Amino acid sequence: MTVPRLIAKKAKGEQIAALTAYDTLMAEILDESGIDVILVGDSAAMVMAGHSTTLPITMEEMLFYTRNVRRGVKKALLVADMPFLSYQCSLEEGIRNAGRFLKEAGAEAVKIEGGEPVVELIARLVDFGIPVMGHLGLTPQSIHKFGSYKLQGKESAVAKKLKKEAKMLEEAGIFSLVLEKIPAGLAREITETIKVPTIGIGAGVHCDGQILVAHDMLGIYDKMKPRFVRRYAEIAQTMRQAFDQYIDDVRNRRFPSDEESFL
Repeated sequence: MTVPRLIAKKAKGEQIAALTAYDTLMAEILDESGIDVILVGDSAAMVMAGHSTTLPITMEEMLFYTRNVRRGVKKALLVADMPFLSYQCSLEEGIRNAGRFLKEAGAEAVKIEGGEPVVELIARLVDFGIPVMGHLGLTPQSIHKFGSYKLQGKESAVAKKLKKEAKMLEEAGIFSLVLEKIPAGLAREITETIKVPTIGIGAGVHCDGQILVAHDMLGIYDKMKPRFVRRYAEIAQTMRQAFDQYIDDVRNRRFPSDEESFL
């Protein structure tokens, strides 16, 4: 999968499937499944590092996770999330950090949250050959501004602003746009207005594709369950059962058996 091929999917009416990964094994399994896009999300702060928000994760940590995923990906488009304060302080710093994801970690694109304030940076990155995925709606790096992970774009003024910013990001050169937790009708309007693919997460069925955090949809991260997450498995529950059984077998000398020992 390449950026031009991903854009072409919209024109062909083909849906885009995307998920997150943070380690080589998960990336290999996702890649073998035929996923279109693998995002190394700053959600790693929560599902891998135990933080309550995405804010604490650093550039060095994100580079580490991206390198891990790169080793497992052969076909999917690999996108890396730019973490909080890796691009907000200056254009120069944003360009350098975005470039590091491609140069040092093997990503093929970066994702940047925000609208009008990041338009200039996105345009510069695209000019330098760094593909950018945009992100509007609920932007988790702004959680303290929003106060909670609530629906965005319900009010007409906010919806109007999001539609305007979607066009601005498109004009700046994004190749796709994540729409997170906005009304389905608004997502449809934006999808029909811009030429680049929209990828929804809690934005309804009319986007050009969908993305979820893999640990959410697999039921590994079960500390919260947003309404927009469909659980395709309950792996945390399976893991707890397996660990309980292992501990019980060890304590009662049922493991290892003769077949699992060298006699």
